[in-house]
Amino acid sequence: MTTMTQPARRRYRPPRQLGGGGRSSGFRFGRGRGPMAMAFMLPALVILGAFVFWPMISALRLSFTHSSGFGPTTWVGLDNYREILHDPKILKTLGVTGLYTVMFTPTAIVLALALALLLTNKALLGRGAFRTALFLPFVISMAVAAFAWSYLLDPQLGLLNYWLREIGIQLGNVLQDPHLALPAVVVVAVWKSFGFYMVIFIAGLQQVPEELHDAARIDGANAWQRLTRITLPQLSTTFAFVVVFATIAALQAFDQIYVMTGGGPYRHTQTVVAEIYSQGFKKLDLGLATAISYVLLLITLVMSLIQFRFFGSREKDVVG
Repeated sequence: MTTMTQPARRRYRPPRQLGGGGRSSGFRFGRGRGPMAMAFMLPALVILGAFVFWPMISALRLSFTHSSGFGPTTWVGLDNYREILHDPKILKTLGVTGLYTVMFTPTAIVLALALALLLTNKALLGRGAFRTALFLPFVISMAVAAFAWSYLLDPQLGLLNYWLREIGIQLGNVLQDPHLALPAVVVVAVWKSFGFYMVIFIAGLQQVPEELHDAARIDGANAWQRLTRITLPQLSTTFAFVVVFATIAALQAFDQIYVMTGGGPYRHTQTVVAEIYSQGFKKLDLGLATAISYVLLLITLVMSLIQFRFFGSREKDVVG
C-alpha cells in the first residue's frame, strides 16, 4: 500500500523592507509624522503667538504697572487689582454688567427658542422668508443698529415716541432716564442678536429624532409634555453653546452703550468694557485698564466653566 505524505508547511515570513534595518515602512512613516505635522502647524502657531499669546502676556505684565503709554512705566505690583476691589465706581460697573447679563441672556434665549419652535413647524407658510428676516439684524453692525435705535427713541424726532404719543403715552427721553436707559440698550442687543441664536436652535431642533415625537403622540403626550420631556432634553448641547455664547456677549457689551448713552446717565449703563475703554483711552491709565480686562476674563472663564459643567451633567442624565 502506498502512503501519501503531505508536504511540510513553510512558515510565512514577510519580505524584508529595503533599507529599513528590519523595521516596517509603516513605523518609519509614523515616526516621521511628528516633524511633518509641526511643519504644517508652524505658520498658524507663529500667527497665534504673534497676535494672540504675546499680546496677552504683554497685557498681563502691563496690568502690574502704572503706564500711560507715553511716559515711563512704573511697576506697582497688585495695586491695580486692589483698586478694582476698593473703587466704588468700578464695583458699580461690575454690578451694571451683571444686571445687563441677567436681563439680556434669558430674554434673548427664550425669544430665540420660541421663534425657532415656531419656524420649524412645517405647516407654516414662508418659513424661509421669516427666518431670513429675523436673522438679518445679526448681520448689521451693532454701531449702525445703535444709531438707528437712537433716532427711533429720540424724544423729539423719534418714530417710537411719535407713535406712543398718538395713543396717549408720553415716553420721554428714555436714554437719559436712569431707570429706562439700561433696559433700552438691552432691547437693542436682544433685537440685534436673537436671530443668530434662533438659527442655532433651529439646527438643534432638526437633529431631534421625529420618531420620539411620534412615539410620544401615540402614548398620549400633549405638546407641552413633548416639549419639556423630549425636545428640551435633546437640546442640552445646543443650550450649552447658546447660553455660554450669549453670556460672553453680554459681558462684553460696549458698542450700543458707547453710541446710545456713553455710559450714562450717571454711570447707570457703564459696563466693564466701557470702563476699560474709559480708563485706557480717556484717562490713559493702561495698567488699570488691563487689570480690569483680566478680571473680566477671569469672570468669563468661571461662568463658562460653571455653565459647561451644569449642561454637561444634564446631558449625562439625558443619555443615561
